[in-house]
Amino acid sequence: MEISSVRMPAINALDSVSATAMKRTDAASGGSSFASLIQQSLAQVNSAQSAAEATTHQYQLNPNEVSIEDAMLSLQKANISFQTTVQVRNKLVAAYNDIMNMQL
Repeated sequence: MEISSVRMPAINALDSVSATAMKRTDAASGGSSFASLIQQSLAQVNSAQSAAEATTHQYQLNPNEVSIEDAMLSLQKANISFQTTVQVRNKLVAAYNDIMNMQL
């Protein structure tokens, strides 16, 4: 399997969040809000973790049906998605703290 064929839902969603955050979205034009984009990316991370859990459970039940490589790959994708989400959260909290500590 090639690296380019591996889909990373959280990273793709967070890329779309950052691209959308850079553009000015107008509520009247039906643009997505920042909160809804964050919710979508969290839902994708959750689905990646659920898929990893399902794959490892299938491997535990029947190792002949699911390969260890597929199980480990799904676990690593879920882990990377989660770690990316944690880092985005840390950056958002740091930016919020910076803004709150600004003197007027």
